[in-house]
Amino acid sequence: MALDYNEQNKIHKKSVAIKTLYLIDDNFNTFDHVIDCLVAICDHTPIQAEQCALLTHINGKCDIVRGEIPELKAFQEDLELYGLNVQIL
Repeated sequence: MALDYNEQNKIHKKSVAIKTLYLIDDNFNTFDHVIDCLVAICDHTPIQAEQCALLTHINGKCDIVRGEIPELKAFQEDLELYGLNVQIL
């Protein structure tokens, strides 16, 4: 018995785990450094990066990228090279 398109789509969505990369607040990176990193590495606009930096400062963390784990790992490694504290959840 073949699965119809909707059933196949549901199965595919369940097998692809979408996760979130969070920027975690710290006491040593400047706002300018964080903004520059988000623009250069995550392709954020300057305004979007500034908002993420401010939300991280206020809330302790902010989601900066969503996607599949291999993609997020690449962002995580690059951001950590520049001293940012990030976590995939």
